[in-house]
Amino acid sequence: MTATSAENTTQSAPAGGHPQRWLILGVICLAQLTVLLDNTVLNVAIPSLTRELHASTSDIQWVISAYSLVQSGLLLTAGSSADRYGRKKMLATGLALFGVGSLVAGLASTTGQLIAARAGMGVGGALLMTTTLAVVMQIFDDAERVKAIGLWATVSSLGFAVGPLLGGVMLDHFWWGAIFLVNIPVAVIGLVAVLALVPESKNPQGDRPDMLGALLSTIAMTGIVYAIISGPDKGWTSATTLTSAAIGLLVMAAFVTWELRVPYPMLDMHFFRNQKFTGAVSGAILVAFGMGGSLFLLTQHLQFVLGYEPLEAGLRTAPLALTVVALNLTGLGARLVPKLGTPLTIAIGMTCMSVGLAAIALLGGDGYGGMLAGLIVMGAGIALAMPAMANAIMSAIPPAKAGVGAGVNGTLAEFGNGLGVAVLGAVLNARFATLVSVSVASAASLPAALASADSADEKARIADAFSSGLETSQLVGAVAVLVGGLLAAALLRRAERADSAVVASA
Repeated sequence: MTATSAENTTQSAPAGGHPQRWLILGVICLAQLTVLLDNTVLNVAIPSLTRELHASTSDIQWVISAYSLVQSGLLLTAGSSADRYGRKKMLATGLALFGVGSLVAGLASTTGQLIAARAGMGVGGALLMTTTLAVVMQIFDDAERVKAIGLWATVSSLGFAVGPLLGGVMLDHFWWGAIFLVNIPVAVIGLVAVLALVPESKNPQGDRPDMLGALLSTIAMTGIVYAIISGPDKGWTSATTLTSAAIGLLVMAAFVTWELRVPYPMLDMHFFRNQKFTGAVSGAILVAFGMGGSLFLLTQHLQFVLGYEPLEAGLRTAPLALTVVALNLTGLGARLVPKLGTPLTIAIGMTCMSVGLAAIALLGGDGYGGMLAGLIVMGAGIALAMPAMANAIMSAIPPAKAGVGAGVNGTLAEFGNGLGVAVLGAVLNARFATLVSVSVASAASLPAALASADSADEKARIADAFSSGLETSQLVGAVAVLVGGLLAAALLRRAERADSAVVASA
């Protein structure tokens, strides 16, 4: 098969599409949902892990971030590997790796084993995330493709709603490992269905996978995030923190240099010369930063501060994603972009996100009512900003690189999610440490700190300090999202004016 014919196979399905296309889409969406659930399902299990595995706050951050970091480091390379070696093969491989990783995670007896298993699940998740959309493009014709992609995209938002809820249901009846073991039957069903139903397609003449780029980007992000996570515990000027940060930054510089020189880059750095691309990228990272970090904090707030059980906490985080799903299904964001323009739509969406985070911080400390209002406003902001930014990223990249654009979008979401957990978790830890005594601050988690308290008054002070740390970290997230949104809008507006000037002069 020639490169041209392979590309045609991927981009244009026969008239009417594949005869079993809707069944295949259902299988693909199920696999996609399983991967996305693991970005949020673990949040409600944080207290359980803290108690049963004696996990510290930094351990929990690594359990959550390991999945996102590995996935974000491999998304672009996974996409090019699927194009070159076969999308069906990579989809099946991703399901198998995800299932095995889930089994190991469910049976883990230490945080180290759980972190390693989550990293393995991230490899499988990267293969699944990049391949599912390619298969959708392959099996649907032009008439039905937009509808199919809309359903595929809605599953992404649904994952955020179902994750905490599913985690709460499982923890209400089983031990924490069940939230991983439930993935296994889904992975097995998906694997059988993929092998039986999904047609193979590939472009054997495509670019070789940039394995060194993938390795460098993963090492760089791991080093930077490790420094952020370990800073509050080990000290920001400690040898461990500074060495990790230096390694991360040096390897990131090596990654940029390699990507500029290699003929088949994982990420074409020249894209960043385009202000439209840069603005959309900065906004996309901060949307994921706000979502990932806030969910990480919210579930602890609901359980540790407000005293809800896991299932109750999961139900109370659901309005955020349900708002996103409801507004996505109505197509509100897609309709506003032509009317208001991409920069203004993104600015409004990011401002809503920031207001929502601030409302959660300032109004959610004493009860759930203020938190609910914040979640709904935040969800509305996400529904407005995300489609506009995805469109800006894709339109800033040449059509021939559309697959790279999709990979960039997924990479940014995963990296932003991991960075949000790391940064806002670090702010929480630092604030908590400054408000309590040295002996209590040395405790690895809130339950451990409460256990070390000598009196009811000291326990109350510790709980208040933790609540204050949550409020501070949520406000930091709100400021970061607001500034990032305004910066992204300004860059996009400037790029649009430059394009208009070029057209006018022509």
